[in-house]
Amino acid sequence: MLSIDDAIVAVDESLMHRAHALAANNPRERAVGGPDVYVNTMLGIDHALGVHGFKTYTVASGVFRFFVYLYDSATSGLLAIVEANKLGQLRTGAATGVATREMANADASEVGIIGSGFQARSQLEAVTKVRPVRRARVYSPTREHRESYAHEMSHELGIDVAPVDSAKAAVEGADIAITVTSSREPVLNGEWLEPGMHVVAAGGADPYVREIDDLTVQRADLIVVDDKAQAQIEAGELMMPSGRGLVLWEQMRELWQIVSGEVTARTAPGDITLFKSLGMTLWDIAAAKIVYDRAVETGVGRSLPE
Repeated sequence: MLSIDDAIVAVDESLMHRAHALAANNPRERAVGGPDVYVNTMLGIDHALGVHGFKTYTVASGVFRFFVYLYDSATSGLLAIVEANKLGQLRTGAATGVATREMANADASEVGIIGSGFQARSQLEAVTKVRPVRRARVYSPTREHRESYAHEMSHELGIDVAPVDSAKAAVEGADIAITVTSSREPVLNGEWLEPGMHVVAAGGADPYVREIDDLTVQRADLIVVDDKAQAQIEAGELMMPSGRGLVLWEQMRELWQIVSGEVTARTAPGDITLFKSLGMTLWDIAAAKIVYDRAVETGVGRSLPE
């Protein structure tokens, strides 16, 4: 029902709707019930699509469960409940694809990725959709994981993906560097960045967690977030340096400003650009609308009585 290409279109269009004041997004809210037990809720509305809704996900015993509730804005009727684990993976990767399309140099062909889990797959796939990627290097602390990822993604994407023995080896010489891990401490060192590099920090949504160090943030000529209100309460890699005056929130831009052309992403080939991704419900709703429409057209899913 949904491909990475579909998800890129959904993310792109939802950002344009926001640029034209036709969509609104609320930051994530969390309720904690105990150690590793919590529920998160994210709200959004897209007037251009005629839908609104929310994503909720719970964690208990190490198990995550994601659902999107999609409503018709004209009638307020519930259209669908969509299981959203795979959907979330695709829309998160798609956001990286959209940001990379706008922010990376046009000839970017080498990717360094730190992390080899579930989300890392759509990250690399989306980047190959928007840039002429020929090679990628992947690092994960567990050798078996990085080797398995490299083998799988080489086969799926038709490019050379090589496992390497360190995070530095993954990003050194890369045009695009992606971090998508569960690490609480920086895995990317700003000293490794080279002129022209585009950095994506796609893991971590916690004020006490950061995948990239202060120097990475300081060296960026442009810092873009998906939603500044959300970043100010859960993007640790930006909150920590901003709290010490190393970077100002006023310096940062939102992705819709880049997509709409309000802000120029890159003024010179040597600029270093940074995109911090946290995830927006607008993307979930837009992707869920595609899934819903196709499910209705093809008779997929289970229809419930009103």
